Amino acid sequence: MTLPFAAAHFVNQAARTVMAIVGPVLAVELGLSAVELGTLAACMFAAYAVTQLPLGVALDAFGARRVQVALMALAALGFAIFALSPGFTGLALGRVLLGVGISAGLMAVLKGNADWFERRRVAQVIGISTAIAAVGSMVTTVPVQALLPTLGWRGVFWVLCAVTLAVALWIFLAVPEKPRGPGPAPTLGGYLASSARILASPTFWLFGPAVATISTFNFAYLGLWAGPWLRDVAGMDGATRAGVLFLYTLAMIAGSVLTGSAASRAERLGLPAVIVPIVALVAVVAVQVGLMLQPREFAVVLALFLAMALFSAAGSVGYVVVNQMFPPDLTGRVSTATNTVALGLAFAVQAAVGWVLDLWPRTDSGGWDPDGYSWALGTTVALQAVAALVMVTALRRRP
Repeated sequence: MTLPFAAAHFVNQAARTVMAIVGPVLAVELGLSAVELGTLAACMFAAYAVTQLPLGVALDAFGARRVQVALMALAALGFAIFALSPGFTGLALGRVLLGVGISAGLMAVLKGNADWFERRRVAQVIGISTAIAAVGSMVTTVPVQALLPTLGWRGVFWVLCAVTLAVALWIFLAVPEKPRGPGPAPTLGGYLASSARILASPTFWLFGPAVATISTFNFAYLGLWAGPWLRDVAGMDGATRAGVLFLYTLAMIAGSVLTGSAASRAERLGLPAVIVPIVALVAVVAVQVGLMLQPREFAVVLALFLAMALFSAAGSVGYVVVNQMFPPDLTGRVSTATNTVALGLAFAVQAAVGWVLDLWPRTDSGGWDPDGYSWALGTTVALQAVAALVMVTALRRRP
């Protein structure tokens, strides 16, 4: 159960982060502006976000196994179209299909493990699953950078296409179906009505969007802008950038296990598990303030990026915390409702960064002005600071 769904989430992570390495190559080879590059990356998140609410109904109605097999096949098609495309339009279409195809990456992990593990173990198992999945981000750093001269960016996407098809087959053959409980089968109307109740719930709006912002930096920056930031602000070459992002993903793996274990331990001690994402969010804000100061020393940059990875890994734990505020049979719909907010924010932030950067003239090397990056980081700092305040206030008022 855990390994096959974690492998699909691996594909999800790889699809989201590969642009941080190939993005600068695409920008030069195809003459893309910052707005075009940001829009291209954001297309995937827009499709990802639009898919989330119907995806939640599908996961609860048909089970994670069937839904994930179909979506992995669609993701493979998206990788293939991207690899074949000669220009911006085809690349955007490929990214849209990818957004739909990988949309159940984390959601199927949450649904599958929640169905098969007891409540107090779910956060820990999710942490292990997301740690495995984070290897998908890791292989799109140094390994992809090393393969680019040989395979080119198109070859990299063909490899991802093949891996995705293999994962779809693995899930189809290995994952068991969850037996349906007693009582009459739910109807589509019932699923939709319960989804509406989730979206009308004050509990969801107090905690869901705030938890979603924990992942915003990873979605927007590791998915695209981290590579250009390391080039234009820290002055790193391609190999060094790939090395930093490789270590970033290793820290994400550690962070996933540590934060998942911390949340499960908090519950065993009778403490609210939501403390873990709150602490993580405050730390993420502090790290971004450090990045806004435009450090160039390698050790400082690396320390900030590793801290960001460690604490932002608590995003998946936050999803578990919000899920457990609702009945277990709503796991798929609550997860995807939270993810809709996260991806909507990622789309807005990723496109906004490109818009802000284009307010400054391009540098002589073809990059973007460091001051533009600092102003862009200010948007996520403000967003996440408000989110942390909302969660702390809601926790104090909650029985």
